[in-house]
Amino acid sequence: TLTYWSVFFSFGLCIAFLGPTLLDLRCQTQSSLSQITWVFFSQQFCLLLGSCLGGVFKRTLAQSLFALFASSLAISLVFAIIPLCHNVVVLAVVMAVAGLAMGCIDTISNMQLVKIYQKDSAIFLQALHFFVGFGALLSPLIADPFLSDTNCILSNSTANASSNLPHIRKSLVPHHPGNLSHYDLPMKGMVVTRVSYAFWIMALINLPVPIAVFFLLYKERMVPCFNGSSHPLLSADELAMETRPVDKDELSTPGQRHQAAGGHDDLLSCCQSRNFRGASYTYFAVHVTGALVLFMTDGIVGEYSGFVYSYAVEEPLAVVHKVAGYLPSLFWGFITLGRLISIPVSYRMKPSTMVFINVVGVLVTFLLLLIFSSSVVFLFVGTASLGLFLSSTFPSMLAYTEDILQYRGCATTVLVTGAGIGEMVLQLLVGSIIHDRGSYSFLVCGMIFGCLAFTFYAFLVFFHRMYPKPSPELDDASPDKAAVADDTGQYQR
Repeated sequence: TLTYWSVFFSFGLCIAFLGPTLLDLRCQTQSSLSQITWVFFSQQFCLLLGSCLGGVFKRTLAQSLFALFASSLAISLVFAIIPLCHNVVVLAVVMAVAGLAMGCIDTISNMQLVKIYQKDSAIFLQALHFFVGFGALLSPLIADPFLSDTNCILSNSTANASSNLPHIRKSLVPHHPGNLSHYDLPMKGMVVTRVSYAFWIMALINLPVPIAVFFLLYKERMVPCFNGSSHPLLSADELAMETRPVDKDELSTPGQRHQAAGGHDDLLSCCQSRNFRGASYTYFAVHVTGALVLFMTDGIVGEYSGFVYSYAVEEPLAVVHKVAGYLPSLFWGFITLGRLISIPVSYRMKPSTMVFINVVGVLVTFLLLLIFSSSVVFLFVGTASLGLFLSSTFPSMLAYTEDILQYRGCATTVLVTGAGIGEMVLQLLVGSIIHDRGSYSFLVCGMIFGCLAFTFYAFLVFFHRMYPKPSPELDDASPDKAAVADDTGQYQR
């Protein structure tokens, strides 16, 4: 469990560094602002692709751990290689590799914790997603001392361009580069940047993570030539906290282990027709509505963190650029705080209740932001409130949906994919709407997305009530059993 949490720390460390360091990377690659912002797209697109394909490696514990080892090691190598990338295309390719690694980590870590703890997984998923926020807070803090205070390409126009640098840097948030076409910075000249040290420090900080995954492989006797002396770790049945009605020895046959392990295939396997035969319509409805809730809520995370700064500096608020720059940090800080608070709360509260509080809180916060749209103070209060309510939505929804499906569907894969698509699509949508309709539409869009998230959650609760209750022994002709994909079990070597 600690290993899976640490791997998610790598995910968070890699997701947030690009925004504040992008100007120094522009100097390093001597590219234009419009060229360097394509690095954002390469990372986000490949993150989504990696999330879709991550389930391919879940069929055995060995495949999952080797994939996590390769992904976490790839992130350390990416941090070490970035200072050597002096061409923007090479940098985009390197960030694409990082995106694929992050996507695999996202899917596999969620899947493995759900498989191990099942009905007890909520508290462990809350802790897992806390480590994302912790890593996302840490990487900008590491980079900040090494960022250039003036333009890092010295030329005749440096003095004029440097006055815009703080404004541009705050526009380059991790999730959306913004419209930077009207800024003119020199592309040729002597490069003076120290940002390489930040990346090498992050590479060293992340290095214990692949070592921890390798140690877990060693303890599970999966490392060639080192499989004779170590004692294997506890099984999933021994790790789970709840008292089950059946003894672990009763799940010794392959068929029973298959039934207990559940689905959790990759996206392509989930879409195969063999998974649909005999399944009720509520089986599909739970997957779709759960994914749509996260499509909206994760999309809100992306669009709010990406555009709150631009909204704050425009009329009627006209917040000072330096003050407005704290808004994305405040948002991510309260997301991290909310995930920390959710760890003990999830032990006492059902995931369905937590999701209800989250979506209602998001809806009420956007409503108040619209009512007090001329108040700078309430913008900061609302940003913090929104971060708190959005913080635990993903792990709570994942635990709730998997619980409905008795851990035999493809919920983890579908939900991770839906969240990733929402984060990309809603950013692009809101960006184009703000460009056409003005900054006030930023809050209107958030309100609409919040209403849709609440609506889809209501449909999910309805389909949960319609979903067939589990019987003590699933019959071979049961629709739910027919909907299960072939699985060899988590602990098959």
